[in-house]
Amino acid sequence: MERAKQAIIKFNQERDWDQFHTPANLAKSISIEAGELLECFQWGDKYDKQAVCEELADVVNYCIVMADRLGVDLEEILLEKLQKNIEKYPVEKAKGRNTKYDKL
Repeated sequence: MERAKQAIIKFNQERDWDQFHTPANLAKSISIEAGELLECFQWGDKYDKQAVCEELADVVNYCIVMADRLGVDLEEILLEKLQKNIEKYPVEKAKGRNTKYDKL
């Protein structure tokens, strides 16, 4: 993802958009784009794959920018959170179930 990250950073710098990328604005943008992704499934399970991919890309784009703005390594925080989820959802209790961790 480093190549994508650098391309996104360059894109934003060339347009002088970093000034608008506060953590609060980025959190709002992530939520807005996630809503647009959800909209692709608004009326059922059928979807336009191209539209879904574009909205998914928008969500990931803003996540990459937010991680950069916060000065965190996105891969590192993802793996840290995955480790927490591994502990909260042990295979022997969670396999094949969609129960929340505190109800396992």
